[in-house]
Amino acid sequence: MSENYYLPRSGPMPRPNSVEEGREILKNEAFGAPNVQEITFNALEFTAVCPKTGQPDFGRVEISYTPQDKCIESKSLKFYLWSFRDQGAFCESLAAQIADDVMYAIDPKRVEVTVYQSARGGIELTTKAVREHDK
Repeated sequence: MSENYYLPRSGPMPRPNSVEEGREILKNEAFGAPNVQEITFNALEFTAVCPKTGQPDFGRVEISYTPQDKCIESKSLKFYLWSFRDQGAFCESLAAQIADDVMYAIDPKRVEVTVYQSARGGIELTTKAVREHDK
C-alpha cells in the first residue's frame, strides 16, 4: 500500500485525501539520516476540526526527534499536517497520533510532539506525547 504514495517532484502540492495518506507519504519521502543529534520542526499554522462542534481549531505543532536511520522530509511533513485540516480530533489525541505516525514513518530513537491549541472560548490547551525505543 505505502509504495503508491509519493508527492510530485514539481508543481503544486495536491490536497491530502486523508490522514492515512499523509502518514504514508511521510514514510515514503523520508531520507537517510545525517550525523545530527536532534531535529526540530515548528509548524506555526496547524489546523484541525473539533470533533464535537465542527469548528476549526488553530495552533502550532512542535516535533523534535532524535534520528536513527531516516529523517522527515519537510515538504512531506507539510502535506501530512495539512491532512488534519478536515479531520475531527481532540488536541490530546493529535499529539499522540502525530508521535505514533512519526515513529511509524522514520522509526527515530525518540520523538516528542507538542500541540499548542490557540484559545477558543477563552481556553488554550497544550498537549505533549513522547515515544522512544526501549533501552
